[in-house]
Amino acid sequence: MTAAPRAVIFGCAGLRLTAAEKRFLSDAQPWGAILFARNIDTPAQLRALTTDWRECLGRDLPILIDQEGGRVQRMGPPNWRDWLPALDQSLLARDPARAMYLRGRLMAADLRAVGIDVNCAPLADIARPETHAILRNRCYAETLEQVVLLGRAMADGLRDGGVLPVLKHMPGHGRATLDSHQDLPMVTACAETLRQQDFAAFAALSDLPLAMSAHIVFTAFDPAQPATTSAKMIRVIRDEIGFDGALMTDDLSMEALSGTLSTRARAALTAGCDLVLHCNGVLEQMQQVAEACPVLAGRARDRCDRALASRGPAMAVDLSELAAEYDTLLMEPQA
Repeated sequence: MTAAPRAVIFGCAGLRLTAAEKRFLSDAQPWGAILFARNIDTPAQLRALTTDWRECLGRDLPILIDQEGGRVQRMGPPNWRDWLPALDQSLLARDPARAMYLRGRLMAADLRAVGIDVNCAPLADIARPETHAILRNRCYAETLEQVVLLGRAMADGLRDGGVLPVLKHMPGHGRATLDSHQDLPMVTACAETLRQQDFAAFAALSDLPLAMSAHIVFTAFDPAQPATTSAKMIRVIRDEIGFDGALMTDDLSMEALSGTLSTRARAALTAGCDLVLHCNGVLEQMQQVAEACPVLAGRARDRCDRALASRGPAMAVDLSELAAEYDTLLMEPQA
C-alpha cells in the first residue's frame, strides 16, 4: 500500500534525483514535486527525471512547473519555444483570448511530453501602473474583465492539453509595489475596492482546481499577517471569493515570510492553506519543512484528491496547425 502524502510540495537540486534525495522523498512522501530551470537540460533528461520522481514515491504524483512564458519559463530554447511575456502577447495579439488559449494548449503539449501535468498559471493579478516590475508584464491585462477572459482562456488551453492549471496569486498581487521574493508588500486599498476589483478576478475563476496564495499583507483585512499565513485572509478566499479547490502557498523560502521554515510551514497550514510549497531543493531545508507538515487529512485531503481526479488526457489536435495559428495571431499587420 502506498503511503499517504504529506501536505507539501518539494523541489530537487539537479538534473536527477540523488540517492540521498530518494531516501528522503520516499520517507517524506510529498504530495507533489515542482521543477525549475536547474532541473532541466533536454527533453529526454526531463522525462527521465519525472519518471524517477514517480517511481521513487510509488505513485502518480502531480509534477508542477512555472511555465508562464516571458521571464518565468523554466523550459526554453533551444528545446522549447521562447514565449513572449503574457502582457506583451495580450497587447500584440489580434485576438488576445484565442492567442492565450493557444499559448496554454501548446505549453500543455510540451509539458505532457516530458511528464509534467500541473502548470502554475494562469495569473489573475491585474496589472496597474504601480505594479512592481517583477510581476507587471507577467500579468495578462490591465482591466478586470480582460484578466478574467484571458485567465479563463489560459486555463482552458492547459486543461484541454491534459495539464492542471494553478490560479495565482490569490487573492491578488497587482497592487504590490515590492517584490515579495525580497520584501513583504503591504496593500492599503480599502476592502470594498479590493472586493470589486482584485478579489473579483479570482472569484470569476474560483472553480479552478488549484490555487497559490500571495505573500502580501492586505491591511483592510489583517494588518499583521500576509495572506499565506492569515486565517482571516484564508476565510476571505474560501467564503467571499468562493474558492474550494486545493490552496498551496507561494514558495516558503521567499523573504516576505518571517521565522524559520518550519514555523512558516506550520503557520500557513494553521491559517488554512492545504499545501506548502518549498522550491529550492536544499535537502537540509526540506527535512525541516517535512517535519512541520502532517499527512494530508480531512477537507484538505478531499480538496487535493478532487484536484487530482480532474486530471485528464489531452484532447487530440493537430499541434502544428495550432502553432501556425498562434504565430499568425502575433504577426504584425501588413501596411
